[in-house]
Amino acid sequence: MPIVVDPEGPSVTALLTALPTGTQGVESADRVRAWLGQHHDEYVVVVGPHLPFAEAAALCEELRISRPTVSVILVRDQLDTEVLTGAMKAGARDVVATQDVAALGAAVARAHQLFVALRGPGGATQIGSVVTVFSPKGGVGKTTIAVNLALALNQGGARRVCLVDLDLAFGDVAITMQLFPSHSIEHAIGSESTLDGDQLDALLTRHVDSLMVLAAPAHPDVRERVTPALVSKVLRTLRESFDYVVVDTAPAFDEQVLTALDETDECVIVATLDVPTLKNVKVALETLDLLDIAQGHRHLLLNRADDAVGLSTEKVEAILGMKVAAQVSTAIEIAASTNSGTPIVAERPSHQASTAICALAATISGDTVAAPGETPSLGVTTHAATPPSARPDADGEAGKVRSRFRIRR
Repeated sequence: MPIVVDPEGPSVTALLTALPTGTQGVESADRVRAWLGQHHDEYVVVVGPHLPFAEAAALCEELRISRPTVSVILVRDQLDTEVLTGAMKAGARDVVATQDVAALGAAVARAHQLFVALRGPGGATQIGSVVTVFSPKGGVGKTTIAVNLALALNQGGARRVCLVDLDLAFGDVAITMQLFPSHSIEHAIGSESTLDGDQLDALLTRHVDSLMVLAAPAHPDVRERVTPALVSKVLRTLRESFDYVVVDTAPAFDEQVLTALDETDECVIVATLDVPTLKNVKVALETLDLLDIAQGHRHLLLNRADDAVGLSTEKVEAILGMKVAAQVSTAIEIAASTNSGTPIVAERPSHQASTAICALAATISGDTVAAPGETPSLGVTTHAATPPSARPDADGEAGKVRSRFRIRR
């Protein structure tokens, strides 16, 4: 997937429209380096017109030596002799004018041809991981956790992450992030058999931190028209373009949520320290066991985890039969950041909630994860997702149990 860098957000957005589906957009050269540290199959970096030429030339020179299979294309407002000479000396593969969309597309195509010639046509096919955030009870802060976890995994653009709002009746992801999407999953209804990456990309909304969002429908009556087959198609298609697909679910075992859970590689279960919620979580965990979902890949997050309520972490672990992976204490800053549309991980990277969520993201990714605004790790992500079609239990006993559960629900 190509990556485009420009310090001005509108310029990034404009360049993305001229580039292939799946192109990542970031706003600094440091984020490019972090992205390349995670993606060893990258073939082109497009440098926007607002990145200072000295910085652009330094990036070209660095990649010419360290990553010779990665082409650098400079987009400049003025193509004078000085720019062309400097670009040639630095090792840029192409220089195109800002408004010449056709030339940019052709340059990217040539970069891909060169990459294939150098590396061979086989290459590594990346399959991303689906991380589902679930709770059987509403009001536990599940959406807040999902939004912040997605931003933590995204690392300001070092990874490509899509956040899917699968609370189809009352989804709050868009409003939590102060986004006003023109499209949602509703616009994919009816395309279960034809949906592809290009069509799905047109339905995504870009957040300022390079996170992509697939919003829930604007009206709750659309929920029943979003079929399980469509949910499966959406998640499997997103896997092919994103490193992580974070799914915020409804607090119920409905058909759409069950389908998402079937596609899940890592499941984050959100609970609060009150008896009714813990009872529901206990039943939910037993159900996940029955359905053989995310065995060995579940992460219990305690939200609003305050000692004063009389339930300790040890008691919760004893009740639920699993270890607590992360704890987020009650804090007025979390509510304030949500109300302002700037999630706590982005607004206050050093806050206790941010560090806890980033630590959970590191556990999920198998890599060091820095909060947005901090210097990200340049290590390689070690997760390896198994495509749903390759899972041995797809048509086995677990599949039969799922069918029985759905009929009786």
